[in-house]
Amino acid sequence: MADDIPIKILLSSGGTGGHVFPAIALAHDLESRGYNVHFATDRRGASYIQGQFDYTVLASGTFTGRGLKGKILGALSLLKGYIKARIFIKNYAPTVVIGFGGYPSVPAVLAAQHKNIPTLLHEQNAIVGKANRYLAPKAIRIALSLKLDSEEEDGLESEDRVRSVVTGNPVRPEISALFTKPYPTLHGNSILNILVFGGSQGASVLSNIIPKSIEALSDENRKRLSITQQCRTQQELIDTQDFYKSINVQADCALFFDDMPDRLSKTHLVISRSGASTIAELSVAGRPALFVPYPHHGDQQQFKNAKFLADCGGAWVIPEEEFTIEAIQAQLKMFLQTPELLFKASESVRECAHPDAARKLGNLITAVALGWE
Repeated sequence: MADDIPIKILLSSGGTGGHVFPAIALAHDLESRGYNVHFATDRRGASYIQGQFDYTVLASGTFTGRGLKGKILGALSLLKGYIKARIFIKNYAPTVVIGFGGYPSVPAVLAAQHKNIPTLLHEQNAIVGKANRYLAPKAIRIALSLKLDSEEEDGLESEDRVRSVVTGNPVRPEISALFTKPYPTLHGNSILNILVFGGSQGASVLSNIIPKSIEALSDENRKRLSITQQCRTQQELIDTQDFYKSINVQADCALFFDDMPDRLSKTHLVISRSGASTIAELSVAGRPALFVPYPHHGDQQQFKNAKFLADCGGAWVIPEEEFTIEAIQAQLKMFLQTPELLFKASESVRECAHPDAARKLGNLITAVALGWE
């Protein structure tokens, strides 16, 4: 490629923060290389991207809508997005297009493949999602976030797996910086800082169970807890904050925390869902977790994500049907009595981390853009 022709990278990502945040982290790396970066996204994804990068909104949909009408509407929406993507790609002329999974990524990646523009895919979860599996046969490379012990569990066909490479899941620079920071001091009498959150979509089950589990502890143990908790609704926030106050537990509750990296740096234990971004950020930060996987994914992707870190020795997994007051009370009591368990888990979880995932993925894109792949 001639030196005077800019390398243009189109990142196709939308839907939830779990798909968009890694793309944003990668975009920062690509811009630092002098590349021209543009996003193809949906309306939800645009809310995360606006003010940071240029983007184009494309319609998208799924074939899994309820009933025949839902499937037809989903297909028509995808077609509309695909047509607009073809027009945009013709004008923008990207060097490489990268898809980040989820149906919002399909129109731009599919249009690029039909125009013979090199495409890469990035998968955030332990098991490759439907959109990426559909696009995989024509992708030059498939970047995976997690390396499973059994390759057959990743959801890829064998002919696609040979083009896969483990890069890790890119996280925000502020989180990557925590990789080299020591785990906060914790001993038999110190305060145990617990961070509770449900991911970008929240999880009311955490607010229903955790405060009551803490109430069931002894007065002595409750005094040693400091809780930071994300709540899903304003009413849930009020109820949770009032409950902690009634049992004399130090707690800071909010609908959203805009200083999460700083809070995470002071955290000893996280209790949360196990979405892909959460898995990546906690492993890089070296923070042990008690995971309650979202139970309604058909492929159980959150359970497999959580199990990956648990198998590394850096997490504990409790299925939602077993997430009871008694179970959490027992876990918290164990951590308070044996804090060394959390310290050891923090070191184990770092062994699963990819703090340089954005750079590795950027290197892969560079190789494709320059014709080295």
